[in-house]
Amino acid sequence: MGEQHAEAMELKRTPLFPRHQQLGARLVEFSGWEMPVQYTGIIQEHRAVREHVGLFDVSHMGEFRVEGEGALGFLQYLVPNDVSRLVDGQALYTQLLRPDGGTLDDLLIYRFSVDRYMTVVNAGTTDKDWKWMNDQLDNRRGVTLTNVSDETGLIAVQGPLAEQVLQPLTDTPLAEIGYYHFREGTVAGKACIISRTGYTGEDGFELYCSSSDVVPLWDTVLEAGQSAGIQPAGLGARDTLRLEAGYCLYGHELTEDITPLEAGLGWSVKLKKPADFIGRAALEEQKRSGLRRKLVGLAIKDRAIPRAGYALLREGTPVGIVTSGTMCPTLERPAALGYVTPDMAVPGTPITIDIRGRMVDAEIAALPFYKRER
Repeated sequence: MGEQHAEAMELKRTPLFPRHQQLGARLVEFSGWEMPVQYTGIIQEHRAVREHVGLFDVSHMGEFRVEGEGALGFLQYLVPNDVSRLVDGQALYTQLLRPDGGTLDDLLIYRFSVDRYMTVVNAGTTDKDWKWMNDQLDNRRGVTLTNVSDETGLIAVQGPLAEQVLQPLTDTPLAEIGYYHFREGTVAGKACIISRTGYTGEDGFELYCSSSDVVPLWDTVLEAGQSAGIQPAGLGARDTLRLEAGYCLYGHELTEDITPLEAGLGWSVKLKKPADFIGRAALEEQKRSGLRRKLVGLAIKDRAIPRAGYALLREGTPVGIVTSGTMCPTLERPAALGYVTPDMAVPGTPITIDIRGRMVDAEIAALPFYKRER
């Protein structure tokens, strides 16, 4: 989910910023925020999430409440996925689209009741999304939008031992929370929304709480996870984990010029849902006429790491571009995501990456690169 650089402006900080300093984190600018990129090292943090449990500060994300008798109809118009399919306590992945089908952001929608929802958006697009949603509201009656980003703290507990670490801290039976579902409860005495979505390819939970409660909640979870090998994890591991799992990052695999169909997210676009939505006609036309490009995985036959913006070539002819690339600790080799012409988007197809003037052999790979055993 997103990135956007902030220059010549004061960076925002989450309530957990002092904890990141105390833990010796290396801090970087990300989407206008000063955030930890790593604490003890990206590889160590990545492996802790894959093998044990990791703890992320995600309080920079944006949260909007959408409430009232018109809330469902408004959300149905805003996004291409079918919000009417949700039941209470269920979450949905979707996007905000421009009329031409380009992606303004990707987001989660949580349903508390038929007239009460929460949307969770990317940090770098929070202001843009807030303005967009209000612009679309126009004269609609029966819908109230509330931006609760500043008063909401959010931590993510990710990894195969996440449930084991959290269960002693809450009376909510975590095993009963299914994937992409949530419950309201208390964790370590703090009122929380406890959800099970994740952005790492592992099992895990997100704890939404009051921003005033997030520091003691972090401290308690970190202490409770010591015997399980818990590691605070930064943006570096978040990126390597999501790339191995084949998840899009807004600003890279998704932009205002890229549609969800091109990004391989057709499963989240419901063209036949009972309500019209922004971008529908453009996506229908794209489906009829064919995609200009497709998102693919790239397996690199070298130790060189491709970065966003590097050219993809076939027999010297440009056929696409890299959107994200990194050294993947679980795979123990570099991997990347990128866009190519549809005729190239077949796993096993050889391709060349221009890495700073050196032509490196690679091939199109099926996504995801990594899938956990369930």
